[in-house]
Amino acid sequence: MNFLRTSNKKRTILLTTSAALLASSNHHNIVVNGFSNLQSPLPSDTIHRPNPILATLPHRSRVSTAQMSTISMPPLTKESLTDQHHPQASSPTTMPDVTIERSNGEKKPRSTLDVRIHGQWYNLAGWRKAHPAGGHWIDWYDGRDATEVMDAFHSVKARKMWQRLPKTEEQRANQLEMDAVPDTPVQIAFRILCKKLEQEGWWERDLVHEAKLVTIWTSLFVGAALTTKSMPGLSIILTGLMMTNAGWIGHDYVHGVDKFTDRMRMFVALAGGLGATWWSDKHNKHHALTNEIGVDEDIATDPFLFTWAPDPKHDSPLRRIQHLIFFIPFSFLFALWRFDTIKTIIAAVKGKRNGAKQEAYALLAHYTVLLTVFPLKIWVPAVFLSGLLSALIVTPTHQSEELFDEYQADFVTAQFTSTRNAVMTNPFSEWLWGGMQYQLEHHLFPAMPRSKYPKLKNILKKFAKDTNVPGGYRESGEFEILKMNWDLYRQVAKADAVVGAPYSRGHGQLAAINLGFSWDR
Repeated sequence: MNFLRTSNKKRTILLTTSAALLASSNHHNIVVNGFSNLQSPLPSDTIHRPNPILATLPHRSRVSTAQMSTISMPPLTKESLTDQHHPQASSPTTMPDVTIERSNGEKKPRSTLDVRIHGQWYNLAGWRKAHPAGGHWIDWYDGRDATEVMDAFHSVKARKMWQRLPKTEEQRANQLEMDAVPDTPVQIAFRILCKKLEQEGWWERDLVHEAKLVTIWTSLFVGAALTTKSMPGLSIILTGLMMTNAGWIGHDYVHGVDKFTDRMRMFVALAGGLGATWWSDKHNKHHALTNEIGVDEDIATDPFLFTWAPDPKHDSPLRRIQHLIFFIPFSFLFALWRFDTIKTIIAAVKGKRNGAKQEAYALLAHYTVLLTVFPLKIWVPAVFLSGLLSALIVTPTHQSEELFDEYQADFVTAQFTSTRNAVMTNPFSEWLWGGMQYQLEHHLFPAMPRSKYPKLKNILKKFAKDTNVPGGYRESGEFEILKMNWDLYRQVAKADAVVGAPYSRGHGQLAAINLGFSWDR
């Protein structure tokens, strides 16, 4: 698909709404479709969520959103540029040209695929297919800065390797730099913080802590297996907890970039039936492009659950009752993850992706043990119990915060404004949430061992205050944050559909869900 660079005069549509969409509670304003009675400092490509203490984003002007929301239209085409005579000015929302060269209808290797890392432009066109995580990751950052994402997902050794990759030709790099969004003070301060934390050893893993986590999982497995006949109800609960716990432990290991997590990478497949390949593709994309509408699959939960009122052509009758039946799609989450894992690993084996065969064998071993040890009447309801628990944990930390209908160049500010932590009230909840209660810490430092997040909390609070991040460090009680998410579902259920509302699967922008992955391009 061809994209052209758009001008800085974005085409927009103004959506109006009635006062019925505005609601409030003692803690915050409930906002639907970006409608708010607050003056917002966030750009017009933001759908606003409860945010009591907004401050101004660096280099961005205030935009009033009283009774209206500004939603960007899809990128301009060649025809529309010709018809409307838009000037070719540089823009923070510039879309790079991701056209693949063709000759006589045949695909040819691209000559340029430029990504900025720590101020240096690299031409990764010749290297994209060799990227272990797939060439699609490189495509998504063509013409963009990828510093924070590259630092977050790679080890120190890997970060040194890309410095040896071919650099973009100087004249082209200069033009790209003119078009690209400059680094903000928040990004610069964050890079200084990252370097400091790395020097202090924050990525060093506590093996005693890891042994405790795996021991708890093993105890759940043994307890569930021993009670399948004598106490099937208890066995279902223990199996559900075992599956959820396996997911959170494996989640930490798949994100990890140290030698221990390299050895434990298959834990999530063996213990939880979830694939590291699928997890890396889907989940890391959520990390990199959090709450970007049409890109982040974690907020594309329609037609069963909507987090904003959709365009009528994408609406569903289920939306009107979603706040009453939310627990049903929640319960299917773990089953869906398992299905997606199998579908992804089959494609990965056919595509000869790195480590795909080993993962397939690990999944085969998982299902062999599961079907041998646990009767269907135990593990089937346990899958749905685990889905419900997992969904109650993963959904509220993002869905009630800012949503973006365009790419956010300032990765750090985007994470702060799209994420809310949960404060636990008891030790069981602290264990059950599996580190996801420290969602912001995890999103900014996904490869850091989760055992370090409690100590990191105060550092990020100070960082948010020192850099004037909009909304600061956001957190709510574990039950309050669940109530906030339910209130959102209820408000969206009562709202009217809005013509022109953004589509959850995207409009063909970089990394859009409706484009799929690109390793076969």
